[in-house]
Amino acid sequence: MPASPVERLRPRRLRRGDRVAVVAPAGPVPRDQLAQGVAVLRSWGLQVDVAPHVLDGHPDLPYLAAPDLDRARDLQHAWCDPDVHAVLCARGGYGCLRLLDLLDWPAMAAARPKIFAGSSDVTALHEAMGRHLGVVTLFSPMIAGPSFADPHAREHLRRTLFEPESVRVLTRPGAGPLVAGRARGVTTGGNASLLVAGLGAWDAAAPPPGAVVLLEDVAEAPYRLDRMLTQLRRAGWFADAAGIALGSWTGCGESEAVRAVLADRLGDLGVPVIWELGFGHRDAPLTVPLGVLTELDADAGTLTVLDPALC
Repeated sequence: MPASPVERLRPRRLRRGDRVAVVAPAGPVPRDQLAQGVAVLRSWGLQVDVAPHVLDGHPDLPYLAAPDLDRARDLQHAWCDPDVHAVLCARGGYGCLRLLDLLDWPAMAAARPKIFAGSSDVTALHEAMGRHLGVVTLFSPMIAGPSFADPHAREHLRRTLFEPESVRVLTRPGAGPLVAGRARGVTTGGNASLLVAGLGAWDAAAPPPGAVVLLEDVAEAPYRLDRMLTQLRRAGWFADAAGIALGSWTGCGESEAVRAVLADRLGDLGVPVIWELGFGHRDAPLTVPLGVLTELDADAGTLTVLDPALC
């Protein structure tokens, strides 16, 4: 088994009274869902700052929440604000890739590490924060996204934020082995199409040796999943992996067809693979930390965080 990579910095957990910032680094944010999500955060005892451009729209590109510079400034200001303890993404969609070269990474690295949470298109920012900031992040439901309406998703995120030691074993009914076995490694990855979209960039890098790679996606036909996994294979993404944890594949076709593709593309890598761990684009998605040491048990269908994700 490859040696496990070095773990990242763990931000402080949240406490009642902490300030958190909501940003929109990707697509447009529905006003009503944002209001509902902010109300939930306030019910947890948090002070909530909604960044200035969260409800803006791009003047020419309706699939973006606001112009790139405005979205980047919101994110950077929130991260560098010493009074903010967490930066929470409102929504996915598309647009995070457009911010990566607009952020002042040295300035963000000089700021105190804090919680960063989101999923889907936010995978691009998770990857960049891991490279440039060396901080643990949370692949989680987003407060103005449809999954945040699910009470189980909200509660799992709340416990991760406030009581991370209480949610160290990640599993769901139906999780089990695509490839049997156990492994230890630091988590990385996220949405498969975003991982592929980042290949070939000037700062792109394969996972460090010994990583546990997380993969999920939505509305991608089986042949497209095949293409993405083949591209990741050819780029060396799985060459030194310790194991793979698969999330949901909502809208990707019949479960048997999707499973067949994943078994074909991942089954010969010689590492354990969990099927349907329960994160990503689905009802009641789990919050999964990225950059923490975990133990993957494919036979039991569990991913155990060996130390709490937040200190």
